[in-house]
Amino acid sequence: MIDLLVFVALLVLGYVAGSIAERRHFRSIEEREKRFLRQPAVTFAQGDETQPPGRCRLVSGSVVVSVDYFKRFLAGLRMIFGGRVSSYESLLDRARREALLRMRLQAAGAREILGVRVETATIYGRRRGKGLGSVEAFAYGTGVWPPKDAVPPPAP
Repeated sequence: MIDLLVFVALLVLGYVAGSIAERRHFRSIEEREKRFLRQPAVTFAQGDETQPPGRCRLVSGSVVVSVDYFKRFLAGLRMIFGGRVSSYESLLDRARREALLRMRLQAAGAREILGVRVETATIYGRRRGKGLGSVEAFAYGTGVWPPKDAVPPPAP
């Protein structure tokens, strides 16, 4: 009986700690996304043709986010009964948004980022490929900076 109580207590503790960490990460992402609202990051390959092209280079951002044991446990139950695995959805959302933020940080000062792509990959746990251990998101695109002699556009 004590073993069951310890197991349940650890499960609840893991859920609470994981939820707090995830909420903090989402708040951090939202705060940092506000800084890049004026920097377009688009999937198409052509930018603003009215502006003279400046320096262009590849920019990228990468992140690996781990799954906590409670989410893995819930996902296992969901896979038995079927349906959406929302615990993995939030994991992928956090990883994708963080990778895009890191790419934008690398492109600081760029007028725009063109041809943005996001790739994801799973990294499995230690048990011979059974169960998701973590997920990697990799965002990349072409950063376009204005020419050095260009006059900056007026502020709105």
